[in-house]
Amino acid sequence: MYPNLKNFIDRLKTDSIPVERQAILQVLVAYIQYKVRAHEAVRLNFICTHNSRRSHLSQIWAQVMAAYFNIPEVTTYSGGTEATAMFPVVGETLKAQGFEIKALSDAKNPVYAIKFSDNDHPIIGFSKTYDDAFNPVSGFAAIMTCSQADAGCPFIAGAEARIPITYDDPKAFDGTPQQAEKYAERSVQIATELCYVFSKITKP
Repeated sequence: MYPNLKNFIDRLKTDSIPVERQAILQVLVAYIQYKVRAHEAVRLNFICTHNSRRSHLSQIWAQVMAAYFNIPEVTTYSGGTEATAMFPVVGETLKAQGFEIKALSDAKNPVYAIKFSDNDHPIIGFSKTYDDAFNPVSGFAAIMTCSQADAGCPFIAGAEARIPITYDDPKAFDGTPQQAEKYAERSVQIATELCYVFSKITKP
């Protein structure tokens, strides 16, 4: 793992997570722990309305935390109820926090290679619907990262678990002087909570 990124994770304060929020996260802990103990693949699909901000941050941080805590059975995905594009400030925020990001295409919906280590496959980031062919069709947990998607998707085909872990949308600060600060803040929150989740997983 890149040293700057590892240092960033080392400094996260998981003890700052409120007890009521820990209870929400415990559902995801239990799902991952069950799969790990059963020696089954852990597939996590993070779903938001536009697959442009929160779901990408969640997918990326979950994959990184699985690597950080050496839980190799995990593959993460993301999707939306509609496809738009990964908002560029998401990539800028992650770069500042230690990732290497390369644009593989410059279309209206760019594809990015997001690297956290020289020796691991990059995470491929682009906007897609949750049921896109790039995502799993069965045997996965659907983690709803925004309340709108949670309400708008009463049924996720193929999901064996549906877990709402919602975040405030940093989009509210787009184009304001607080934009960079608020995206960084949301990324840190998601990273901290997923660090907490994977820190609780014990291997058989």
